Amino acid sequence: MPSQISRPSDTYSPLYFLASLGAGGLAVTFFMWLMHWIPKSGRSVPVFEDIAAAFVSGSWVVQVMILVAGLGIAVFAFLNLKLLVWNLRQFRAWSKTEAYARFSKTNAQSQVMAMPLALAMSINVLFILGMLFVPGLWSVVEYLFPLAMIVFLAIGVHAIRLYGQFLGRVLTEGGFNCAVNNNFGQILPAFAFAMVGVGLAAPAALSSTPALAGLGLVLSTFFLMGSAVIAVVALLLGLRAMLEHGAAPETAPTLSIIVPLLAVLGILGLRQGHGREVHFGAEAASGDTLVFLTQILSVQILFLLFAGLVLARQGYARRFLFGQETSPGSYALVCPGVGLAVVLHFFVNRGLVDAGLIMKFGPVFWALTAVALAAQVAMIWLVFHLNRRHFAAPKQPSALPAE
Repeated sequence: MPSQISRPSDTYSPLYFLASLGAGGLAVTFFMWLMHWIPKSGRSVPVFEDIAAAFVSGSWVVQVMILVAGLGIAVFAFLNLKLLVWNLRQFRAWSKTEAYARFSKTNAQSQVMAMPLALAMSINVLFILGMLFVPGLWSVVEYLFPLAMIVFLAIGVHAIRLYGQFLGRVLTEGGFNCAVNNNFGQILPAFAFAMVGVGLAAPAALSSTPALAGLGLVLSTFFLMGSAVIAVVALLLGLRAMLEHGAAPETAPTLSIIVPLLAVLGILGLRQGHGREVHFGAEAASGDTLVFLTQILSVQILFLLFAGLVLARQGYARRFLFGQETSPGSYALVCPGVGLAVVLHFFVNRGLVDAGLIMKFGPVFWALTAVALAAQVAMIWLVFHLNRRHFAAPKQPSALPAE
C-alpha cells in the first residue's frame, strides 16, 4: 500500500503568512489603477462615488479598466483573507508542538514576525474594500480612523512583544548563529513594523481632524524609526555572514526584501508629507517628491539586480519554483515585484507627471506604466504557481499494472 503523499504546506512554517501578504499586495496593485487613473473629488484616494462617476461618464476603455481593477481587488482580497485565516489556525496548532519549541531556539524564531506583517496588510486590504464597495464611507471615515488606529496599535504591540521574545532570548541566553544568518531574513521584523507604520500614517494623510492627523504622524514615526534601525542592523549582519559563507540557497529570496520594505516606507513618507502639508503648513514642492521617489526606486533596482544575480547563480528557480524542492520562503519573491509595481505607479504619477516632466496618459507615461503592469502580471502568475505547488492536493502515483 503506497504511503500517503502530503502537500508542502502540511509541514507548517510561519513564512506561509507571506502567501497571504503577497495576495494582499496584489490587491493593492489593482487599487493603484483607480488611485492614479480616475478623477478624485478633492481627496487623495478614490472612493465608491468617484469610481461610480468615472464608470458612468468614462469611455468603454475606462469602464473595462474599472471592472478589471474591481475584480482583481475582490479576488486577491478574498485570497488574502482566506490564507490569513488558514495561517492563524495552522500557527495556533503548530505553536503547541515540539517542532515549535525547537524552532523558538533558532535564528528562525524571528519569522513569527510574518504574522503581524500579514495582519497589518489585511487591515489595509479591508480599508481598500471599503473605499471601493461601500457607498457613503467617506461620510463616516472620521469615526473609523480612531478604530483603525487602535487596531494597528494592537498589531504593533503584538509585533513588539513577538520581537521582544526573540531579542530577549538571544541577548540574554545567546545562541544566535551568525554563520547561518547568510540571508536578509532578519529584516522581516523591520517589514512588519513598517506595515504597521503605514497603516497608522493613513489618518495623517486622510483625516480632516488635526488631532487625529498629528497622532497618526507621531505613532507612524515611531514604527518608521524602529523599522529603519532594525533594517540597517540586520542588513549589515546578513552581508557580513554572506561575505564569509555565501548566501543560503533556500533563503536567497530574502535578499530582495529591501524592495517591498522601501515601497511601504515610501508610502508612509508620502502619507506623512501630505499630512504635514495639509495640517501643519509644511508644503512640499513637486521636485522634492520626485527626488524622494527616484531615490527609493533607485535603491529598489539596485537590490533587485543584487538579488537576481545571486538567485540566477544559485539556480533558485530551477530548484524551488520548477524542480522537486519546495520552500515556503519562495513566497518572499512575490513582495519585491509588488513593491516595484507600486513605487513605479507613484514615481510616474506623483513624481514625473506632477513635476511636469511627462504628460499624463501620454506615450512615455504608458511606456513606464507598462513596466509596472508587467511586474504585476508576473506576480499574479507567481502567486497562483506557488499556491498550486504548496497548497494543491498532490497527485497520487499511478498504480502499476498487475503482472
